[in-house]
Amino acid sequence: MDLSYGSEAESFRKDVRAFLGEAWRPEERRGDALRAFVRDFRRAATDRGYLYRSVPRRYGGSEQPVDVIHAQVIREEFARVRAPMEVPGLGVTMTVPTLLEKGSDAQRDLFIRKTIEGDYVWGQGYSEPGSGSDLASVRTKAELSADGAKWIINGQKIWTSMGMQATHMFMLVRTEPDAPKHAGITYLLLDLDQPGVTRRPIRQMTGEQGAHTFCEFFFDNAETPVDWQVGGRGEGWQVSRTTLKHERASIGSADSLGGHFAKLVDLAREMGRIGDPLVRDRLAEIEGRVLSHRYSSFRLFSCAAAGEDPGQVQLMMKLLVTEIGHDIALLAQELIGEQGMIEPEGAGGRGPRGPRGPSKWLDQIMGSLGNSIAGGASNIQRNIIGERGLGLPRDLALDLDARGGN
Repeated sequence: MDLSYGSEAESFRKDVRAFLGEAWRPEERRGDALRAFVRDFRRAATDRGYLYRSVPRRYGGSEQPVDVIHAQVIREEFARVRAPMEVPGLGVTMTVPTLLEKGSDAQRDLFIRKTIEGDYVWGQGYSEPGSGSDLASVRTKAELSADGAKWIINGQKIWTSMGMQATHMFMLVRTEPDAPKHAGITYLLLDLDQPGVTRRPIRQMTGEQGAHTFCEFFFDNAETPVDWQVGGRGEGWQVSRTTLKHERASIGSADSLGGHFAKLVDLAREMGRIGDPLVRDRLAEIEGRVLSHRYSSFRLFSCAAAGEDPGQVQLMMKLLVTEIGHDIALLAQELIGEQGMIEPEGAGGRGPRGPRGPSKWLDQIMGSLGNSIAGGASNIQRNIIGERGLGLPRDLALDLDARGGN
């Protein structure tokens, strides 16, 4: 297996490395000064064609041709010096690609530049208290105003990541109450800074509650312009599948699994269990799955570089990374044992891998459960693999539900 990138890519790597040597010098900067420096750095990197490569220049991107090898070189070099890449969050990974594919020119002009520069922070308005995995059962409703210029929104959304920081939301609402549930949904964009919106942080099982965790939102006659509707009225289900496609791609990445596994091995060593034959067997089994997932990602990468269709394996990546991550978390839980049930007190707490070791692994364990829901529940992913990948018949229950049957 030849995993080299070739001489042209290595020449490109030298250019990226030289740019980073000059432009990425964050030393001695803190607070507002560091934030301003990072913003200027991202602009300079975009001007050089390193960031926002799929975004047209008209909207603030670098508008580069698709080149998966160059993109990989950029990721590797930025990671090497810990330089920031695109602004994190759902805006860049989900809203921007959806607008590029399904939005109007006016929506792209209005939202994309401010999103990639970090001025707009997007929350996801999909899940509701009674609508999680069954996304099409949303009950938050929207009705047209008397003059037909606005959508009036009433209802509730829950589990919105970074909800306390979000300035805007992309959301699914029911606009056709008498239509079959997949056909009666519309995809809207919403400004969250208005009297009709109430947000409330959700305290998690780990005790965490703050700006970077989940929120629930309540809408009481909230308003959004009709021209902030993405796609046609009642066509939100199709638009949402575009958004979920990009979410699943980001969740299914192999980049983080190797790091999690290395930390798991360190944990086994620090807990004095690295010589335990049962633990070693479990580690070997998990490592085999981690490596298989990574080599599958290499295959996807190679096919993309050659312009070839990788086949159905791409449908499996998100499900696999979820299951492997859960296996890592389960073994970590066994290794930590009762220490994982005690929250260390302040900086003086002790635990594996530093003062907050057990607490950090507790977050990982809980997070592994969350990934089985995020971006489409694992059972939904299995249906997709079975129907689209293996050609199996569609789930009869889903067909009956789509027709309004029991």
